[in-house]
Amino acid sequence: MAPNNYKTRKLQLSNDSTVAYIDEGQGTHTLLFIHGLGTYALSWRYNVDYLKQYFRCIALDLPGNGFSDRGEYPYGISFFSASVLEFIQKLQLTNVVLVGHSMGGQVVLDLAIKHTDCAAKLVLCAPAGFETFTAFERSTYMSALRVADLFSSAEDSIASSVLMGFYHQQPEAVRIVNELKELLKGYPGKEYRKMIDGCIYGMLHEPVVDRLHLIKQKTLVLFGEHDALIPNRLIHFTSTENIAVSGSSKIPKAKLEMVPGAGHFVQIEKAELVNRMIHQFVLEG
Repeated sequence: MAPNNYKTRKLQLSNDSTVAYIDEGQGTHTLLFIHGLGTYALSWRYNVDYLKQYFRCIALDLPGNGFSDRGEYPYGISFFSASVLEFIQKLQLTNVVLVGHSMGGQVVLDLAIKHTDCAAKLVLCAPAGFETFTAFERSTYMSALRVADLFSSAEDSIASSVLMGFYHQQPEAVRIVNELKELLKGYPGKEYRKMIDGCIYGMLHEPVVDRLHLIKQKTLVLFGEHDALIPNRLIHFTSTENIAVSGSSKIPKAKLEMVPGAGHFVQIEKAELVNRMIHQFVLEG
């Protein structure tokens, strides 16, 4: 089990948010980890604990998430990618490898497309952003979410999404759920829902798939073979591998790895394997 004794640091951004982050290890490369929808920096603890032996590892709580400020922010992909860019600039990070999971992967893609010199390499763990959605599909999905909100609490929604993200139920999944529920105690339910809805709206309405060819960096793409969240099962009747292959093929210097025995949280369920692949990928070339 990875430790939970990391020191939390804070940084003020120009968008009036104060973001929390952990900063461990040292090295010639800085791995900057961006979490997925509704999670937090410490979801990367299983990776930071190993990779900090070789690199500087920074895991960020995006605004409105984890231990970062809550507020009336324009939540979405562009807002988050601009926050990450300013974070990099304020800390004067160099030789950065951006590592994103799920929504965090789409944030990384958006940032790399808009600012081609922001990172040396990219690592995408089950990234959002490879799927395409029609206007009707976007509207249908947002309507379904609003109906679901009427019948479930924020805590129930968190538990459901996290547990669905694991192929095999593990103590790590329960631990993440319990920690997120604890964080929610200081987060009014309506504010949390607004943040989550804004993030989902952003993922649907700020697509990156048609701009993936603009990415300059070498990119490692990792998907669990048993991902239950990508593709969106309510809308798309295809396989995770089809989405992974299609999206990766659009990135000029991408390498795709399908990881057996893992779901959406591939970097946790197969942490040892994923950590080795990231280590090798960062050092190669």
